[in-house]
Amino acid sequence: MEPILLVDDDPDILRILKDNLELDGYSVAVSSTGKDALQAFDKARPGLIILDLSLPDIDGIQVCRRIRDKSSVPIIMLTARDRVPEKVLGLESGADDYMSKPFDYLELAARIRALLRRSGLSTPAEVIEIGGFKIDNGQNAVAKNGKKLALTQREFNLMVFLAKNAGRAMSRSAIRQAIWADRDLYRDSRTIDVHVQHLRAKVEDNPAAPKYILTVPGVGYMFAHGDE
Repeated sequence: MEPILLVDDDPDILRILKDNLELDGYSVAVSSTGKDALQAFDKARPGLIILDLSLPDIDGIQVCRRIRDKSSVPIIMLTARDRVPEKVLGLESGADDYMSKPFDYLELAARIRALLRRSGLSTPAEVIEIGGFKIDNGQNAVAKNGKKLALTQREFNLMVFLAKNAGRAMSRSAIRQAIWADRDLYRDSRTIDVHVQHLRAKVEDNPAAPKYILTVPGVGYMFAHGDE
């Protein structure tokens, strides 16, 4: 499968997205400038590009246009500007999709899968089966012992992240960064705790004595298989 080319001048965004994309099974190439992105495109021949609008040398619009002149590779444009003119400009320059920061990683992942399917390219496995749960990323659905659970998007995102890291204690900071893909969002750890409480109420047999989503004192939370 062709790699995803990730272009952003924010090192934290690059790290967070790269880690999550690799966790999802993708190969990832990264660039932090427009010039590097154009060179990386010629070298890596990616199957999809995630391109930030604001770059320090050549802006994302120009990068998109140059790539579009020679390729129909799917391009998702990212920007911190949530104004209609920027969105229109990005799409008219050749981008296939557009997301404003901050954004949910799981929403970005769903858009990536949709674009790859539309382009006839392969995507990594989208189903996780663990501890009696079946988590379908493609359908945004979770079933427990065959019974579908009614989760909100936030709860689904949290479930996916913890399940992918089953057996590993994940800090609140890691959860926040992975799910919301922005280091400035949801700084209050109590917000994470509230989401965990809501998720436990739906996935645990007894939320007061959880056996799947465990609290790890001094660290955060861990997804267990349920037989600990």
